[in-house]
Amino acid sequence: MNFDAGLLSSRRKQTPKLDLSPVRALVVFSLLGALFLVLIGKALYLQWVRGDFLQTQGAARYVRDVEIPAHRGKITDRFGEPLAISTPVKSLWTFTEKWNPTDEQMKALAKVLDTNQRALKKKIDAAGDFVYLAKGVPPEAAEHALALKIPGLYDESVYRRYYPAGELTSQILGFTDSGDVGQEGLELARQDWLGGKPGSRRVIINRKGEAVEDVARVQTPQEGRDLALSLDLRLQYLAQTELQIAVIENKAKAGSLVILDAQTGEVLALANWPTYNPNRRDEFVPAKMRNRALIDVFEPGSTFKPFTIAIALDSGRVKPTTVMDTSGGQWTIGKNTIHDDHVSGNLTVEQVLQRSSNIGTAKIALMMSPEKMWQGLSSAGFGMPVNAGFPGESAGRLRPAKSWLPIEQATISYGQGVSVNLLQLARGYTIFTGNGELKPASLYRLSGDVVSKPVVSAATAMEMRRMLEMAALPGGTGARAQVTDYRVAGKTGTARKPEKGGYANKKYVSSFVGFAPVSSPRLIVAVMIDEPSAGKYYGAQVAAPIFSSVVGKALRMLGVPPDRPAAPIVLPSDGEDIEEET
Repeated sequence: MNFDAGLLSSRRKQTPKLDLSPVRALVVFSLLGALFLVLIGKALYLQWVRGDFLQTQGAARYVRDVEIPAHRGKITDRFGEPLAISTPVKSLWTFTEKWNPTDEQMKALAKVLDTNQRALKKKIDAAGDFVYLAKGVPPEAAEHALALKIPGLYDESVYRRYYPAGELTSQILGFTDSGDVGQEGLELARQDWLGGKPGSRRVIINRKGEAVEDVARVQTPQEGRDLALSLDLRLQYLAQTELQIAVIENKAKAGSLVILDAQTGEVLALANWPTYNPNRRDEFVPAKMRNRALIDVFEPGSTFKPFTIAIALDSGRVKPTTVMDTSGGQWTIGKNTIHDDHVSGNLTVEQVLQRSSNIGTAKIALMMSPEKMWQGLSSAGFGMPVNAGFPGESAGRLRPAKSWLPIEQATISYGQGVSVNLLQLARGYTIFTGNGELKPASLYRLSGDVVSKPVVSAATAMEMRRMLEMAALPGGTGARAQVTDYRVAGKTGTARKPEKGGYANKKYVSSFVGFAPVSSPRLIVAVMIDEPSAGKYYGAQVAAPIFSSVVGKALRMLGVPPDRPAAPIVLPSDGEDIEEET
């Protein structure tokens, strides 16, 4: 017992005594207090100063904003027939670091996507962190792909543009990209109207990158608006079919055809050949995608003569019965000589148009000042865009009058040295189908009154209708444009193509522009065939028959009453056409 007490006393003596003097205690507690204050300050700093940043960084690890695509508006013809619609499809994608399929899964996925394993592997190997394995996948196929349970394979909902009319309207509508954004044609021109604005939603994702919970809808998508065009799909089919046949039969490089409503200027059909199918994007060829009727320009040749004669009639310089000396088919101005393909003597003004005399037209033009003639042609819409609503429309070319020499004024009078696009030329003929006013051509369905621009008097327009009807009857250059049961009027054109500062010897543009029925014009049809090479190239032989076929079928399709007495049509035999060339 005493031994234990002694041992305990000895141990107490050996235990060091904590010497905590007041100064040392103050230092220790001060350090602890300072450290505590630092921790409190840091916490306050992170909470109040860096709180938003840290919260954003944290959310970035588990919150994502997912785009909600807006439904693109549809495009229809004037009667509501769909020309362009957006259908829901899927896109399949993956984060490459999470991509880990088995060989069997890869084989099955390639089969679902109608591709091969090698192509899929190549796409993944060439990608960065993220890659789309397939876009525009039908929903059913996407479901089959996801059912394979491949780690890292995800889908998203998008829209794909589909064109029910295919190649019939491709060069007018254009197309959209994989994001359903317009790239060409009216799809591009009216992107803001059709496309709307995509929305978004905020979701929580798990560590696998999968959306597991909606947090909030950040923005509701604004759906695109529908767009009604002026086109009549029935007439568009007719125009495209007839044009294709004509281009192939004449072994031509290309061709265009326009049908206008004679009273409103609305474009009822606009066809080009060659064309393409916008639903087959793997077959796009740039040369086939061009809307030639609005973008390409050409010298109109004799289809331009009615404007020169109308301006002269309206100014009082000539009357339909005024006699013009055509100089035996050859007339020299300075160092240049103008020719007529058919030799004539004296012709009245109406005969000058009927027989398409270059010399007669040139002499009529030189009876006016260059400024007067230029003003009339400019008022008819030449040298400026049509503004029909299509991107990239060409304005054509009409040089200022102050630069005209007499020979230039003469050649411009019959369509040489001036350039137009086909819609521009067709619109010009609205002056003759109404009361002398130019109608505003439009690719969109109009409602309400049409604002027209006076060009010539109503009396002059009436005289031109009568004279243009003469040109489309036996004895005129456009006799092959006649239509059973309907009176027609119009003008042929045959122009050599400009080439290397001059004109090509064997390259022509054949054209015809006319309207029907003459008693109450309903349709204007303009035809242009580029470089026919099957042995015929005159507008009378190549373009006028196309006009006849299209106008006859179109008027019957629209139920327009006949205005021609029942009588056989007399067409010139081969070689008997009144020929023309500029």
